[in-house]
Amino acid sequence: MMVLWAWPIWAAEEKAENFQGYYASLRYDEVNMRNGPGKRFMVEWTYHRRSLPVRVTAVHEQWRRIRDYEGTEGWVHQAMLSSQRTVLVMHRRQALRWKPHDDAPVVAYVAPLVVGFLDECDVDWCRLSFDDTQGYMRQNQFWGADKAESLE
Repeated sequence: MMVLWAWPIWAAEEKAENFQGYYASLRYDEVNMRNGPGKRFMVEWTYHRRSLPVRVTAVHEQWRRIRDYEGTEGWVHQAMLSSQRTVLVMHRRQALRWKPHDDAPVVAYVAPLVVGFLDECDVDWCRLSFDDTQGYMRQNQFWGADKAESLE
């Protein structure tokens, strides 16, 4: 009964017309995702990967509803998130290039599901960092930035 009573309170906030959502990353090696915005809600999933990128889709007080790269959604406390932008390489090994051009020399190949740091983006390309290696990758080759997002 308490869950039914609480639902309309945070449901109204998450549907705010002007909330666009944003990307963040997990701050710690262990982050609990709950089925509602509060400690009284059950833990449905525990992430074990610091810096994993997530999309914040709603806000309720100190709680953030997040979606991960697989589409899993749930609530985490804001203290569990970092504003550090990260990306997750998707599907297959991707080339990290010296310059933002398809014919630029390859600096490294990055395996699927490797997390990197997002430095900047233009319409098609982003500069990323993986450990000590930096280079450019097309936005459609990783998860963690909106299509055609510009970031400086």
